[in-house]
Amino acid sequence: MPRAVRLGSERGSVAAELALALPAVVLTLILGAGALGAASRQVVLQDAAADAARLLGRGESTGAAAQLVSAAVPGAAATSGAAGEMVCVTARVDASIGNLLRIPLSASSCALAGGL
Repeated sequence: MPRAVRLGSERGSVAAELALALPAVVLTLILGAGALGAASRQVVLQDAAADAARLLGRGESTGAAAQLVSAAVPGAAATSGAAGEMVCVTARVDASIGNLLRIPLSASSCALAGGL
């Protein structure tokens, strides 16, 4: 029976390939987690803008609406304006993915002025 021939030249190649691929895998995981965090923050920002627009529609002050947005999403800024019978709020914040990327997020919502 012939004996299996071992090729010594390929010894350690799996470790070398893993060492080359591991940083790319880690970077992909970090960017993916950061993107999910930014998407979650966008949803919260949209909800805060809608709540702030409803506050303005009920006759609350713009300061109260801006405070609501900044309490819901730390670092967010809100601007408001009237559009016919509607009051609209636009909220903005920069989301960062690690120290690599900064993504500007924005959400707008309108509500009927004088509504209950």
